[in-house]
Amino acid sequence: MHKIFHEQVEAELKAANLPPLTWYDVLWELEKTEHCGLRAYELQPKLLLPQYGMSRILTRMEAAGLIQKQECPEDGRGQVLGITEAGRTTRAKMWAIYGKLMHDMLGAKLSEEETTTLAALLNKLAK
Repeated sequence: MHKIFHEQVEAELKAANLPPLTWYDVLWELEKTEHCGLRAYELQPKLLLPQYGMSRILTRMEAAGLIQKQECPEDGRGQVLGITEAGRTTRAKMWAIYGKLMHDMLGAKLSEEETTTLAALLNKLAK
């Protein structure tokens, strides 16, 4: 099921001329950040990517204008990654496709109670 879902999401993102799903995860983590951004070493554990793969993705995302390296006023020791307005817009467009497919493939098959239970369990595992 995971493979079929992933392939379908990737195909629909590509058809909509949007980046791959991996980029969504990066954009989402950066958008959720409450402070000035994340350093690459802080971002990597939140993603299921090896360090070398993440470096390539970040370089491509920066070239596409979706993320940027910036100084953090809270910590002058280095640069952090932040999401740009173009990145926020792109993530929202990706979510419109990704979220709908999740609902169609998973949510429509579960009751409201089962969905709530699943969300609680996934949140527990994520901590």
